Amino acid sequence: MPQFSFQQKVFLALLALVTIGFVWILAPYGGAIFWGVVLAILFAPIYRWLLQRTRNRAGLAAVLTLLLIVVIVILPLTLVSISIVNQAAAVVQMVQSGEITVAMFFNKLMAALPNWLVSLLDRFHLTSLEYLQAKLTEAASQVSKEVATRAINAGLYTFDFLTGLCIMLYLLFFLLRDGDKLAKRIREAVPLSRKYKQRLFQNFTTVIRATVKGNILVAIAQGALGGLIFWFLDVSAPVLWGVLMAFLSLLPAVGAAIVWAPVAVYFLATGSVWQGVTLAVFGVFVIGLVDNFLRPVLVGQDTKMPDYVVLLSTVGGMALFGLNGFVIGPVVAALFLAAWDLFVNASEFHTD
Repeated sequence: MPQFSFQQKVFLALLALVTIGFVWILAPYGGAIFWGVVLAILFAPIYRWLLQRTRNRAGLAAVLTLLLIVVIVILPLTLVSISIVNQAAAVVQMVQSGEITVAMFFNKLMAALPNWLVSLLDRFHLTSLEYLQAKLTEAASQVSKEVATRAINAGLYTFDFLTGLCIMLYLLFFLLRDGDKLAKRIREAVPLSRKYKQRLFQNFTTVIRATVKGNILVAIAQGALGGLIFWFLDVSAPVLWGVLMAFLSLLPAVGAAIVWAPVAVYFLATGSVWQGVTLAVFGVFVIGLVDNFLRPVLVGQDTKMPDYVVLLSTVGGMALFGLNGFVIGPVVAALFLAAWDLFVNASEFHTD
């Protein structure tokens, strides 16, 4: 083990302190910085292609790539968000006007269920509409308080969002233009041998690209198919449910079924047999197959991770880091597997 002098120890302590301080300063906009890095890695091949077409004018190529990201990523997300808000408001208005009543759906569902299931639900007080309404009222009260708090601070949240978006786009420009130089500096600063750094950095970029591209494509496909079948079956707010299925599809294996499966059960339980059968068949053999076929090809094949590792790391990552976790979780898992593989196969770590 190397012996450090007092001066070196002081410098290392100072290095650790200023690094922690710098990370602390950046923490409020960690999400914006994180997605700036992710988008830079994801669109780096397009930037390099544009760099060749613009005769190595790095600034112009970075601006063109940034405009492309705005057009194909940010604008569609904005339009979908507006549509979600409008459909959610329409659903709330239907409930307030009495067009949709909980009692009607509840009574239909209870009447269609078999006696043994009703008896089982009764043990947990789930057959009492009054009990469920009391629980829903309690939950709605908590949600209302949270919504009211956020509504009061709506201007602040909007300002923070716009600030984060501007920071992400500003950082993204420089990451695209100077990304190769920055990556080289980071590789040089990591105190590992070249072969270890090459393997770990390669895994890092590969997993980010595969996870983001794979999960996003699967989410778009499942959300679009789910919204389409809901529209065909005349379910209220198909865009809202489609987007919800897209977000939930980030959870491998279970994802979109959390939305469409209960609706199919409700259709069957209330006598709408053909709607229930159609939705169940479409959900299993169309929406489900998108996940079963596309995700392993787009995510598992590139990352070379087993499906169960992808599932557990995605769920765990989202539990810890929210939406960012669907990228952070698999990246940490891939680096974990790569580091242990290097340790097992590296002779300098083992002695006879």
